Amino acid sequence: MVLADPRLVAARELLGGTLVKAAVTHAQDLARSGTISPAEVADAAAAALPRTAASLTPVINATGVLVHTNLGRAPLSAAARDAVQAAAGCTDVEFDLESGKRGRRGAGALGALAHAVPAAGAVHVVNNNAAALVLAATALAAGREIIVSRGELIEIGDRFRLPDLLQSTGARIREVGTTNRTALADYQRAIGPDTGFILKVHPSNYVITGFTASVGVGELAGLGVLVVGDIGSGLLRPSPVLPDEPDADTWLRAGAGLVTASGDKLLGGPQAGLLLGERETVTTLARHPLARALRVDKLTLAALEATLNGPLPPVGQAMTATASSLAARAEALAGRLAAGGVDCRAVPAAAAVGGGGGPGVMLPSAALSLPERLTAVLRSGAAVRRGDVPAVVGRVEGGRLLLDLRAVAPADDERLAEAVLAAAGAQ
Repeated sequence: MVLADPRLVAARELLGGTLVKAAVTHAQDLARSGTISPAEVADAAAAALPRTAASLTPVINATGVLVHTNLGRAPLSAAARDAVQAAAGCTDVEFDLESGKRGRRGAGALGALAHAVPAAGAVHVVNNNAAALVLAATALAAGREIIVSRGELIEIGDRFRLPDLLQSTGARIREVGTTNRTALADYQRAIGPDTGFILKVHPSNYVITGFTASVGVGELAGLGVLVVGDIGSGLLRPSPVLPDEPDADTWLRAGAGLVTASGDKLLGGPQAGLLLGERETVTTLARHPLARALRVDKLTLAALEATLNGPLPPVGQAMTATASSLAARAEALAGRLAAGGVDCRAVPAAAAVGGGGGPGVMLPSAALSLPERLTAVLRSGAAVRRGDVPAVVGRVEGGRLLLDLRAVAPADDERLAEAVLAAAGAQ
């Protein structure tokens, strides 16, 4: 009996019966069609088994977009991955081991976040930045008005629109100014007894240039109304690489009462919505009934704490890598691949931050230039499907496939080379 094969018995313990049975059924169908012989069914089934019980495939991001939403945004650091593994079983996420009583949920992660942003009087974490805005609008402005500039009513990926999100909470949008110019007086005239708060949104995935004007957080804070700032990209402190990107600490010091941000973009951690601000405001949000529906799990808390406490995560390393180091890596890889018979050369390139961060900012990079025909096989060729090599996603420019190295960790250079050699050999 095929299922009695030792390899398949072991796989049932690791993957479960459903996946093993599916592999066997597929192999049997191949035998019935004459593609393989009946004696080869067990071998074919064993070869078709996935490496894990999940369908997600490891990918090397060589697109040149550092925070790529379709590829899971920020890759976790080794410290964060270890923390997730440690927290995967039973853990003291909401239990005080010393006293034996219930503890504050995620105390370590919240403490690390507060330490990272000294200007925050209190912090809270929900499951993404959209959830953070929903919680703020629900708790602070349901049935009231949220004042926002027309130039900041953003739409992001997959047709997600900020006004729709805010209005779903029962709040009303009070638009002020125009698409390209909004003045302090526009906000001032809109303030009234129904004002819940002023929302300042960083348009993180586009840039308006030319005849423009906007109002800073400091000026808005002087109007005597709560200012909520959505920085989106998750930068907690100023970055020399992105000097024009707003950060949470600066906006709070400028007078914002609440700042929301993402955890899986420039911070380089797991998907999370960060709420930082005045103690009374944050406490109101954390105690709102909706906060329970939006809370994060133990794995997110573990990864977030390790990201905040640990070494510079991969996104930060990619942002700060020097152009010369990238060029040297590209030359070394191109030399190795060319020696293996691959049509490959190192070329200069330009990378982008992505994920709604650093709009319009291009980072000098280096890439491997390969034949365009390797694009599909690097993504989903036989070696990828077998789990022998990771999938590799690049970009096509000028009829050539470019594998940009800025978002590729140096430790992945060997895996990248093996994937290219496997793809070239399959042609």
